[in-house]
Amino acid sequence: MTFQEYLDYFEQILASPQDFDPYQDEEYLSYTKLNWARMNRWLKRFEPNDTIKNLVSSITEPQHWILITEPWCGDAAHSAAQLYQIVRNNPNIDFDIELRDSAPFLIDDYLTDGSKSIPKLVIRNDVGHDKLIWGPRPAKLQELFLQLKAEGKAFEEIKEAMQKWYNDDKGDALQEELVAALS
Repeated sequence: MTFQEYLDYFEQILASPQDFDPYQDEEYLSYTKLNWARMNRWLKRFEPNDTIKNLVSSITEPQHWILITEPWCGDAAHSAAQLYQIVRNNPNIDFDIELRDSAPFLIDDYLTDGSKSIPKLVIRNDVGHDKLIWGPRPAKLQELFLQLKAEGKAFEEIKEAMQKWYNDDKGDALQEELVAALS
């Protein structure tokens, strides 16, 4: 689906959660409401830096950027909006959203240590060969997540620390990692 179709799907879930699995579950719905607010904040406030803008604008061969995600995913609330803002002005880049929990289950080909961690970005060339796989979160944040988990921190504490990290980072780590990988 296009990014706009993803936003529309998100809004449909928020309007009629009873019609969408797993959003009948109040916990999933709560995450989704929070993620909607976070994603829209990034869509309004995130401006890609000049380095990534120049790099992405220099892409002249067709590419297919696929983001595997779900509206309930907290990490995706940040990176989905940022990735969209990074690529949206390059007509050579087709930005596509694939839902992790719906067919064709593309995530099965891009597991993280055996898990279906999202978001996962797959960049393919015009004949479908993978050029880059990124995710589920910036490497620095992944290190923090694994450290807090190893320390036995409560899930709520981990989520709070990760949210603070995203707010402080402002998308810089994601951009740095993409620049390094695409250069």
